[in-house]
Amino acid sequence: MSAVLVPRMTLADYLAWENEQPERHEFHRGEIFAMVGARRVHGRVVSNLNRRLAEALDGSFCQVFTEGMKVQIAEDTVLYPDLFVTCDRADLSTEMIFRAPLLVIEVLSPSTQAYNRSKKFALYRRIEALREYILVDPDTRRVEGFRRNEQSQWVLHDMSDGDTLEAASVGARIALAEVFDGVDPPPAAA
Repeated sequence: MSAVLVPRMTLADYLAWENEQPERHEFHRGEIFAMVGARRVHGRVVSNLNRRLAEALDGSFCQVFTEGMKVQIAEDTVLYPDLFVTCDRADLSTEMIFRAPLLVIEVLSPSTQAYNRSKKFALYRRIEALREYILVDPDTRRVEGFRRNEQSQWVLHDMSDGDTLEAASVGARIALAEVFDGVDPPPAAA
């Protein structure tokens, strides 16, 4: 993720500008950041998660959305999560800007891992409705979930050694074999 050389913008200016761009850009405190193109394994894992989450949410009021949808955080930040689930009535009637995801999932790559684990997670934690943040690493097959507890503290739930990704905030359980379906396993240790 790298800053784009454009003058600092207001949120309204960014939204008007972004809607005219062929690529996606995130916005934070007046600065614009270009989104990096994704690898095949990233797209495959996002597709697998989208399908399985949609199946798990069938019949509920909640919906899953993927990469091209904007999540606004306060008046100074707009991000593009890889996947998110919202059950918020206002979110489910918007065409463009979502504000109350319950669950956010980011699929890691070598170039985004540090950002997703630190700054992006810190920004997402500002969303009052957010209950769970899950990181999926297709290269190492690690799955780590952070869940907000009753005291509003974020607690790590490492699912890497199990067989299931559990998105407790929406009552979904997905076999890790399904999450990583179509992705080559990591090389065996020598």
